[in-house]
Amino acid sequence: MASVPSSTARMIFVTGLQNVHAVEHQALALIDRQLDRLTHYPEIAERLRSHRLETEDQIRRVEDILQSLGERSSSIKDMALSMLGNLAALSHVPAQDEVLKNHFVNAAFENYEIASYTALIALGEAGGFPSATALLGDTLKEEIAMAAWVQDSLPDLTRKYVDLRYGGRTASH
Repeated sequence: MASVPSSTARMIFVTGLQNVHAVEHQALALIDRQLDRLTHYPEIAERLRSHRLETEDQIRRVEDILQSLGERSSSIKDMALSMLGNLAALSHVPAQDEVLKNHFVNAAFENYEIASYTALIALGEAGGFPSATALLGDTLKEEIAMAAWVQDSLPDLTRKYVDLRYGGRTASH
């Protein structure tokens, strides 16, 4: 990295941490709205519940990093993105293929998180925050695993959705 003053690198890193903290709150809202409605897809609900616990741990990691830097999260960002997560999940409720649309959103969202954590790790390395980058690396591994699961589960989910619809059952959720 070009010779960037450490105060600038720190400021950019802290802003990124606050942003990803808010993104994780958005993830919780997306997960919760889906869990509220999943009826015919227990395998999806089980994995979402597991990832919800991971997400809570991820939020704590980011809070620990922020605290170690003498900073805190942005409640305005947290609230705004949480509301957006609720709206995104609720926007699919009237769709006959709600479960599929939510899974598509999950795939996109997990990859967004992967990109966010990859960039944060690069910022942490450039700014000289090794203990933070180790914690962020743990989260990145979890997000990569979740993204892979979402992608890998899509064919089976789609087939199950079609089977339910073909059998005249409610398949949307």
